[in-house]
Amino acid sequence: MTRTAHALGESRTLWELVEGRAALTPDRPVFLQGDRRLTFGELRDRSERVAAGLYELGVRPGSVVAWQLPTRIESALLSFALARLGAVQTPLIPFYRDREVGFALRESKAAFFAVPGVWRGFDHTGMAHRLARELPRPPLVLQAYDTLPDADPAVLPPPPASGTDVRWIYWTSGTTSDPKGVLHTDRSLIAGGSCLAHALRLSSDDVGSMAFPFAHIAGPDYTVMLLLYGFPAVMFEQFALPGALEEYRRHGVTIAGGSTAFYSMFLAEQRKQPTRRIVPSLRLLAGGGAPKPPEIYHAVVRELGCRLTHGYGMTEVPMITMGAPDDTPENLATTEGRPPRGMEIRIVDGEVRLRGEAVCQGYLDPDQTAAAFDSEGFFLTGDLGHVTESGHLVLTGRIKDVIIRKGENISAKEIEDLLHGHPGVADVAVIGLPDAERGERVCAVVETPASSGGAEELTLDAVTAYLREQGLSVHKLPEQLELVDALPRNETLRKVLKYKLRERYS
Repeated sequence: MTRTAHALGESRTLWELVEGRAALTPDRPVFLQGDRRLTFGELRDRSERVAAGLYELGVRPGSVVAWQLPTRIESALLSFALARLGAVQTPLIPFYRDREVGFALRESKAAFFAVPGVWRGFDHTGMAHRLARELPRPPLVLQAYDTLPDADPAVLPPPPASGTDVRWIYWTSGTTSDPKGVLHTDRSLIAGGSCLAHALRLSSDDVGSMAFPFAHIAGPDYTVMLLLYGFPAVMFEQFALPGALEEYRRHGVTIAGGSTAFYSMFLAEQRKQPTRRIVPSLRLLAGGGAPKPPEIYHAVVRELGCRLTHGYGMTEVPMITMGAPDDTPENLATTEGRPPRGMEIRIVDGEVRLRGEAVCQGYLDPDQTAAAFDSEGFFLTGDLGHVTESGHLVLTGRIKDVIIRKGENISAKEIEDLLHGHPGVADVAVIGLPDAERGERVCAVVETPASSGGAEELTLDAVTAYLREQGLSVHKLPEQLELVDALPRNETLRKVLKYKLRERYS
C-alpha cells in the first residue's frame, strides 16, 4: 500500500476519507457510467448538497434511512450524503421483494425509504407504500433514481467525528428464515476496503468495475479501495455479457470480477473468439463470495490471459482473506488467500473464527450477537477450514446451512418453510449443489405425499410459481427439483441427512 493510501486508510470516518481524497485529486474520476463521469471533487461537493437536501426533509444524524437502489452514480451520492450527515443507513439489494424489504423496514425502524420508482419492470414505489401501510411508523418514501434532494450545505451540522458508531445495517439470511441485520461502523468498512486494496497491489493507473449491486456489502468495500488509490470504476446498472464488453473496452478496465459466476461468464465469452482477447486491458479478475473450483482458476489464466485472485468475505466481515497477484499458482487455485495485518484467524474444532477491525459489531438482535462471538471476542463464522504453513486459508465446508449462489447467501430454511405449505409437498430439504457458473445452485428435494389422490406430479415450474406467489425473491428460486418417496434420516431424532442428498445429486 502506498504511503498516501496508508494515510487515507487511517481516516476516522468515510466522510473524512472522501474529503481527504478530494483534496488530493479533485479532478480525477471516481465513477464512470455510460457517458457520465463523477470526479472525486464532485463526489464531495454534490454529496454535501444532497445531504443538505436530506437535512431539509428531516434526516438528522442518527436517523435510520433505508435505500433500495441500483448501481448508479446517484446511489453513491445518496449513500455518501448520508455518511456526511452521520445517518444510519440500511442498504437493500434491488431484487429483494415484500418479504425481505418489509422485514428490514420493520426491524430497523427506518424513518425514510429511498426507492428507484419502477425499475426493470417492478414498481418499487408501489411496494414501498404498500409496506409502509403495514408499519406502525411508516417511513417517508423518497424517489432517488435520477433526481436527489438538493440544498445549500450551509444548513448542515458538522460532519460526524467518530468512526466507531454503528451507522450501517446490512442484511444477510444466514441460517435462519428471516434476514439478520448486520451492524457496521465506518471504521469496519474502511478496514475491509483497505484489506482488499492492499491484497490486490493496485495503483492509480487502474480502472475498476462495479458489476455487482452497490447495495451489497461489496459496494463500500470497493468504493473505499477507489478512495484510497484514486482510480475510477465503471458502474453497471444492469450487467450482462456480451453487452457490457463495450464499456470495459471503452474505459480500458484493468480489474474486473465479482464472484465465480463472473469468471465463468468471461470465460464463456472468450471461448467464442479464442484467438482475440475480449478485454485487452484486463490484467486481473478478482472476487469472492462463492466457492471457486481450481479448474476455473487455471482456465482464466490460460484463456483470458490475466491473473485471478479469489478471496473470502461475508456481510459480517467484508474482507477476511484475499489471494495476492504474486501468490503461487497453487495457492491461488486452491486457497482463499492470506489475511491482512490486523485480521486474526483462529481455528477451533475446525471452525474459522475471526477478530479484527473489519469484523461487524454484531446484529440488531442482541441474542444473535451473543451467539455469534466467543468469550475472547472472536466471531464464529460457521465455516470449516484450516490454515496452511504459508498462512493461506483453505475452506473445507460450512456448519451453517447456507447456499451461496452468485455470491449471495440464501437460507435453505426460508425456502423449506414456504414449500411446506404446498399441498404436493410432504417434506422437503433444500440444498446447495456445486455449480461452475453460480458457485452453487439451489436444489429442492421433495418428499411427495404417500397418497396424491391422482394429482399431477410436481414440476419445477410449479414449485417456482408457488414460491413467487409467496413473495420469495427471484434469486432464491430453486433451479433443480428432485422427487423422492422418503428423505434420508438419522436413526435417533429422524433428522434429514442433507449430506446424503448432496452426495446423491452433486
